[in-house]
Amino acid sequence: MTDPVKVHKEYDQLIDLLLSRGMNVPDRPHAIKKISQVGYYRLSGFWYPCRIPHITPENIRTRLDQVRQGTNFRDVYDLYLFDKNLRLLMMNALERVEVYVRSVIAHEIGKISPLGYLDDTLINPKHLTPRRGGRCSARDEWLTKHSKEIAKSREDCIKWHEGKYEGLPFWVAIEVWDFGLMSKYYAMLKDGHRNGILSRLGIAPGNGAIFQNWLSAMNVLRNRCAHHSRIWNKVNEPKIMPLPNHPYFERLRMNDDAYERMYGMIAVLWLLVKEIGPGSNWVRDVADLIDKKPYLPGCNLTAMGFPNNEGFPRELFDIQ
Repeated sequence: MTDPVKVHKEYDQLIDLLLSRGMNVPDRPHAIKKISQVGYYRLSGFWYPCRIPHITPENIRTRLDQVRQGTNFRDVYDLYLFDKNLRLLMMNALERVEVYVRSVIAHEIGKISPLGYLDDTLINPKHLTPRRGGRCSARDEWLTKHSKEIAKSREDCIKWHEGKYEGLPFWVAIEVWDFGLMSKYYAMLKDGHRNGILSRLGIAPGNGAIFQNWLSAMNVLRNRCAHHSRIWNKVNEPKIMPLPNHPYFERLRMNDDAYERMYGMIAVLWLLVKEIGPGSNWVRDVADLIDKKPYLPGCNLTAMGFPNNEGFPRELFDIQ
């Protein structure tokens, strides 16, 4: 039997609830203002790790409503701002990667054929085969989504090319692709074509599946950032895969937890960003932000996949 739906509470009642659960609220008007601006439920995700861990009689791990001693509402809000600034930095790197990879795909495949995105001979045959349950092939599904994006586009360049030429050249059509369409197109390409794209990123041939793993994880992160979701302690979906026998990853010596979390994503993004723009200071900006992360009981850097709670490992990235 389910419980009744939760009862609506006014802002003052929500502050009283936090106080009853052990949270320190030094400035009540400030707390009410921030809850009214951001929302109690959204902020609750930031103090969730502060709640006291509990194991039920059925041996189920959960958390009590009571928070750990020293949990302060202002610190909770500062963690929210930290997460916001982290999202902005991630979007900065993701934009660099997305725009560059789109440009490279358009160039490398476009030189084979201006309409290469419609050419099934470039696609790995496994993606041309209908899937179980009567579902269409991954290729047909992609083409349907691509056609919808072209049809709904109101960009002048799209309309002009459609009216003047028999087809949209690759470098025009790709401008309507989002990260997901780009990622899935790369995934469908034959290995030889994927290797040509990898070479432009300084990645050895044969690592197409790993780069596809990165693109998939970056697409999820991009969607989280675009929807203003909390990211600081979220897991990567999918888990990041390192390049085998690569000196960069060998130097970082990251464990499985690092590849599961933000630290692994930061490492991959920096590998790509510094290849695209060698003069970038992105990782230094990330390190500066990480080192200023507000302290909250239970909200540690290890939850981001870092090896300890002592700050960003600058020496591994050759930054001061």
